[in-house]
Amino acid sequence: MGQDVTIWPLAKIVMPEFISICNSVIIDDFVFIMGSAKTSIGSFVHIGSFTSITGGGDFSMEDYSGLSSGIRVYTGNEDYTGSCLTNPTIPVPYRIPIRSFVHIKKHAIVGANSVILPGVVIGEGAVIGANSLVTKSCDPWTIYFGNPAKAMRRRPSEKILKLETLLRAELYDADGHYIPKANR
Repeated sequence: MGQDVTIWPLAKIVMPEFISICNSVIIDDFVFIMGSAKTSIGSFVHIGSFTSITGGGDFSMEDYSGLSSGIRVYTGNEDYTGSCLTNPTIPVPYRIPIRSFVHIKKHAIVGANSVILPGVVIGEGAVIGANSLVTKSCDPWTIYFGNPAKAMRRRPSEKILKLETLLRAELYDADGHYIPKANR
């Protein structure tokens, strides 16, 4: 676990041994994270209250990304084609769980109450509007909204990337090591 990490006491993290968390991260109360595969959370990340990350697959959030409140992230699912039984109480081979991934790139933001389905990459700087259903990967620096989420317009990257450079210069030493709040 990194430095300057706040995990509020009512957050529930299952199998933390599979989870890596970098610096300056806030995980609010009532967040549920199931670390049942490789789960990585970058630096300067916020995960809002009542968000859940489940499904048994890989999950990653890169630096400067954020999940607002009430988001559902599914990294895996069931086979609903009718070739097997479904739900977690059914043992294999009668149940065929499908494990996948969700990858949220740098500077991406997901609005409140959105749902992200397995196999999705949310591109660098992409924004997902509130109450959206994300079924496919999203292009970098694009704003999406709807059910299913559709590209609405481009998001400018220059100012955000410039601010990232300024922040890194302030919060990292010459060797690229994070300077904790207590030492600034």
